[in-house]
Amino acid sequence: MVRNANAMILAAMRASSVVFSQDAPFGRREALMVYLRRKVEFSASHRLYNAALSDEENLAIYGRCANPSGHGHNYTLEVTIRGKMNPRTGMVIDLKELKQIIVEEIVDKVDHKNLNTDVDFLRDIIPTSENLVVSFWRILEKRLQGICELYEIRLWETENNVVFYRGEEEEIVRHGVAHNS
Repeated sequence: MVRNANAMILAAMRASSVVFSQDAPFGRREALMVYLRRKVEFSASHRLYNAALSDEENLAIYGRCANPSGHGHNYTLEVTIRGKMNPRTGMVIDLKELKQIIVEEIVDKVDHKNLNTDVDFLRDIIPTSENLVVSFWRILEKRLQGICELYEIRLWETENNVVFYRGEEEEIVRHGVAHNS
């Protein structure tokens, strides 16, 4: 009976936006490591190019994404955090608070903006999805410090293109830096 109840609880948890670690059985007294994911959407335009390269080189590297007029995307941003449940609340973080942090720190600054010219924290950064997730990580990691641990950021540029980042040290590629491959 207990086994069936635990299976039902796990099934309900998997169906929600809360992902529980399988590492610790429910009978253990220490707190479980819990993963929560919040999804938000924003729309933005950008142009992919490196100012240190010629128009021809940019076109060869970035294709139509180097169009001087730019282009836009409807992005989906997924932020996954992890932490131990608060024994008083049963939560790692209130999902409303996590959403508010993501919206204040990222969405309000990038939604319906030109990522090349309108976003201060992206100034001089080539706004590839790879550079965006690293930039978003650095901002959210600071804001979530002491509350929970940032585990992963996923950025969907299209339904077919997604970039993942888990905080590994990565250098952001900026304009004016020509890289030879």
